[in-house]
Amino acid sequence: MEPEKRNTSDTENKTVVTDQEFEVIKERIKERPINRKKLLRRTIMTVAFAVIFGLIACLTFLVLEPVFSNWLYPEEEPKPVTFPQVEEEILPEDMVQTDSQLEENQEEEQAEQVVTETIVEKVDLEITDYQLLYNKLYEVAKECSKSMVTVTGVKSDVDWFNNPYESKGQAFGLIIADNGKGLLILADKKAVEEAETIQVTFGDGTQAMAELIGSDLTTGLAVISVSYDLMNQNTLNAITIAKLGSSNSANLAGSPVIALGSPMGMNGSVVYGMLTSVGNPVSVVDNSYKSLATDIYGSTDAGGILISMKGDIIGLINMTYANDTTPNLITALGITELKKTIEKISNHGKLAYLGIHGIDVSQQANQELGVPFGAFVTEISVDSPAMQHGIQSGDVIVKIGNIAIEDFNSYVSAIMALEPEDTVTITIMRQGQDEYREMSFEITLGSQES
Repeated sequence: MEPEKRNTSDTENKTVVTDQEFEVIKERIKERPINRKKLLRRTIMTVAFAVIFGLIACLTFLVLEPVFSNWLYPEEEPKPVTFPQVEEEILPEDMVQTDSQLEENQEEEQAEQVVTETIVEKVDLEITDYQLLYNKLYEVAKECSKSMVTVTGVKSDVDWFNNPYESKGQAFGLIIADNGKGLLILADKKAVEEAETIQVTFGDGTQAMAELIGSDLTTGLAVISVSYDLMNQNTLNAITIAKLGSSNSANLAGSPVIALGSPMGMNGSVVYGMLTSVGNPVSVVDNSYKSLATDIYGSTDAGGILISMKGDIIGLINMTYANDTTPNLITALGITELKKTIEKISNHGKLAYLGIHGIDVSQQANQELGVPFGAFVTEISVDSPAMQHGIQSGDVIVKIGNIAIEDFNSYVSAIMALEPEDTVTITIMRQGQDEYREMSFEITLGSQES
């Protein structure tokens, strides 16, 4: 009986152990309180740094992008524009033959014994022949008109009542060159000066925007450029570049000419006539041009070009220098002398300014009066660099830098080769009591636009 009790006792003990209760430990993590001020401060700093780095990146891109673009895709520079001088006709005095040459020519003529028979036949002209002649003249004008355009300068202004409006200045334009990037067009400075936008209308009616390259205050000419990107192929096929001829031919006076542009004050007008005089000098500051007078009655506000029967441009109409007694007769400046100015402007050059008017020293003045050859100063512009440094009327400029000046034309060429703000030594000969004495001046050139 006792063993049974032990078993019962063991069972009870086991039950006691099994029923014991154990406490479970639970840990709760408490979140730290949010510091809103610190969070706001960090947010502001992050945004500020992001803006700063963004601005630095933008500035770096703006600065370096053109560098890399030019490095990877180099932009072609415009080709320099040049207007070669046209070969001029031999003057009569240059055609004088020596006695020996005349004898040789006579012997050749006698040896050939060629008999030339001339038959003169009377020709009766009809009205149709007269019309045919004018048709031929118009064909020359029509071919040349392919190089002409209409230039319009637009600028904004306000009237007396502060109402805004647009004013337009319109004039003829002449396509004079191709610099590889676009067309260069010669125009009237009045039409494009101070213009906010410049518009070119071609002969086929298409239009394109242009930009001003440069201008000349003395002649009132300006050069504008139209990019090829703004023109279609049809327009390019319909235009031609003007052929700049020569105004130094010995036989110009009395020859027929055609006036194109706006000789009658209206764009597109065409007039036929004749050159009545050639070679009258027009003295301007630091230059000299040749005046071409015609018998064509036109507008005092005329503009445009004079062309020969070959279609070559021999002059640009400029009524500023018309004779006071015949103010309505078309007058032009010779193209030969204008080429230097147009070439300088077309290549983005600025015209240097010394401020003198001058002429050549004649052979007679040199031999009889002892005046040295060079550019004889006839007048000094007020407040010009020449006046400020002491050059006087009656001085003869004989050297600019290391370039010898033999006449006024060589003076013009030397000045054209310089730029405003260049400092150059001007050597002159000044008349003393007994003889001409040499003097030199260090002069900083100005600009004709200032």
